[in-house]
Amino acid sequence: MPQIFHRSMNTFSKFTIFGGLFLCAALAFGWDRLNRSAYVTEADVVREQPVPFSHEHHVSGLGIDCRYCHTSVEQSSSAGLPATEICMSCHSQIWKDSPMLEPVRASFRTGKPIEWARVHDVPDFVYFNHSIHVAKGIGCESCHGRVDRMPLMRRAHTLQMSWCLECHTHPDRFVRELEDVFAFGDAAKTVAPEHGRELIQEFGIDKKPLLDCGTCHR
Repeated sequence: MPQIFHRSMNTFSKFTIFGGLFLCAALAFGWDRLNRSAYVTEADVVREQPVPFSHEHHVSGLGIDCRYCHTSVEQSSSAGLPATEICMSCHSQIWKDSPMLEPVRASFRTGKPIEWARVHDVPDFVYFNHSIHVAKGIGCESCHGRVDRMPLMRRAHTLQMSWCLECHTHPDRFVRELEDVFAFGDAAKTVAPEHGRELIQEFGIDKKPLLDCGTCHR
């Protein structure tokens, strides 16, 4: 029986098979990179706000503690957005006629809250509790980054599950003294790995529930 396909088809078959495998690998790698990119995660992307609030000015420049504005961070799952009254406790006297702060004054006059664009937002199927993280020695800086250096607020991290699991798998690398939870940069003391393990025991952190799906997906 005569040969149907030319011998060169063997080379062509090998090329297409291996080429297909490489193409699939390249597509998988590209999808992973896209999924982790700022286009998807919005990490380091500044969102437009009704008022260009500068954490750098208020935190680093004026030394205002996170809890002054985010009043419920130690008692609630939500850190809470500051009420207009908190803003006006200063701005009824400071920059009280600034056009940039007119939305704040309008909110105070009408009683209608300012509609801030949420920067740190996890999917609805993810449960995150601020108070438990604060109580267990996880600093604001660990999740929100150096907000004391942010003229305009942005995400410092992807907020994806792999990023969360890095901390849940190795909490000893991220815990800090409770007195340093609300500190940033040099003001927060670096904790040595051995001391991190001691803090885990002190705070009663059990690593097993941290890796349980039901802890975050409820």
